[in-house]
Amino acid sequence: MAAAFVATVALGTGIGVWAATSGGAGKTAAGSAARQPSPSSPAASSADRAAAPTPTPTPTRRYPLSQAPRTIPAVRSHTAARGPGWRPRQGERVVVSNAALVDEGRLTAAELGLSYAGQKGANEDVKAGDLRLDLGGTGDPESYTMTVSGGSVRISGPGDAGVFYGTRTLKQEVRGSGSAPEGVVKDQPAKPQRGFMLDIARKPFTAGWIENRIRELGDLKFNQLGLHFSDDQGFRIESATHPEIVSADHLTKAQVREIVALAASRHIQVVPEIDSPGHLGAVIAAHPDLRLRNVQGVATKGAIDISQDDSAKIVDDLLDEYADLFPGSYWNLGGDEYQALTVADPQASYPQLAADAREAYGASGTAADLTTGWLNDRADTVRAHDRTMRVWNDGFFRGTSVQPAKDLQVAYWTGKEIGARQPVEYLSAGRKVLNYNDEFLYYVLGQPNTFVYPTGQRIYQQWTPRVLRGTTAVPAAYDPQILGGSFAVWCDLANSQTQDQVAAGIRMPLRATIQKLWDPGAPTVSWTDFKNLAAKLG
Repeated sequence: MAAAFVATVALGTGIGVWAATSGGAGKTAAGSAARQPSPSSPAASSADRAAAPTPTPTPTRRYPLSQAPRTIPAVRSHTAARGPGWRPRQGERVVVSNAALVDEGRLTAAELGLSYAGQKGANEDVKAGDLRLDLGGTGDPESYTMTVSGGSVRISGPGDAGVFYGTRTLKQEVRGSGSAPEGVVKDQPAKPQRGFMLDIARKPFTAGWIENRIRELGDLKFNQLGLHFSDDQGFRIESATHPEIVSADHLTKAQVREIVALAASRHIQVVPEIDSPGHLGAVIAAHPDLRLRNVQGVATKGAIDISQDDSAKIVDDLLDEYADLFPGSYWNLGGDEYQALTVADPQASYPQLAADAREAYGASGTAADLTTGWLNDRADTVRAHDRTMRVWNDGFFRGTSVQPAKDLQVAYWTGKEIGARQPVEYLSAGRKVLNYNDEFLYYVLGQPNTFVYPTGQRIYQQWTPRVLRGTTAVPAAYDPQILGGSFAVWCDLANSQTQDQVAAGIRMPLRATIQKLWDPGAPTVSWTDFKNLAAKLG
């Protein structure tokens, strides 16, 4: 029995219990059954029959009830079952039901050391140990069902994204424990937008580093990567329309296409941001005539003069150019921290803005009206490329006669700006909101001003997508309008950390963030256990 038990574990079928069954033929000693008369034969005496050996039971396996996979993010539902589970073995296969799953099949086969056997029907060439990827059903396209039974695995979902996420669950479970538990996982995200934003304008990051983050994000089931690539310190992507603005250290378009393609293979959309009308220092450094100057002629940091037609032209040139490079559904228009609106009297300090506002919007037109009009015009440019647009919350102004376009989503990051508004003001107006809460989700290099590096523990224990500002959640009634959120790296003091230090510093915050975006409920495991699991999963 001991030898059989050890062999079972060595085969990787999990710990089970031996159970006896009746009717098995056994022997008490070698050849003894052949030497003794049958208890039922006429030659056998009653004493012989009484002394006949009892048949020895034949051992069979009984398994304990399975435990849910231990993954990050945790699966939402697992129906336990008894069985050996599944582990990848050499020679076993990945098969797919649909050509749309070829990429997922090839990737998973390579990761788990299996062979990729291509597209096969449900009853075609079925083999024990197969991992099968299927498209089918209805519901959230990011949902999936993973069934482990009979020594095989089937991952199915209504969309290829959901099937991909099922393979991430399987990959993590195999990495963490060597096998996937028997039973059925039903899983889907709470929030449709789950992002990581990277400021490559202030600090250049190598293409290889970004690609490694994409692989990490994909395994964690994030689905957006924001790239802030234009700011006062640099413009970091090759440009054909305005090569004069591009910083020496930049990504080529070929590199960006590879980044975008890798992200797409992990069901991640790259969301570009060319911030305007502030944060344009690198652009206007090559076009000093477009600098915004106050009434004394002093240039305003990073701000473009939106009263000049050429300002709109150069920004629209760039928006049009990069639309083809970033084919995803989303675009960040920026709109934050336009310094012209941070002074006591913008109309007096910037008379050219006031004059242009009055010409455009009548005698009561203000610099804030003109800035809102600028944002709407840039939205028109991007909308022509069929994108959904977001704007930082301090790009929306209270009390303006010109209103921001109704389809602009709010990227809520701060409540510290002049005239700051609570998140509920945006939500009650019907706006859809993304959570970038700088209290929890902003990793600002060098920790300037009041910023401190966020910890995974604080996010895990205190933050949810409804905590949009500070530490207080908005009412649950607004939850459907909160589309998700994003952890963000900002490189204000660029040399404070190397890119490898950044990767290490954001590791646990990213994992805590995705846990709360996938399931905002109270975690079922302690922070210590969560951290230990993250270390185990790699």
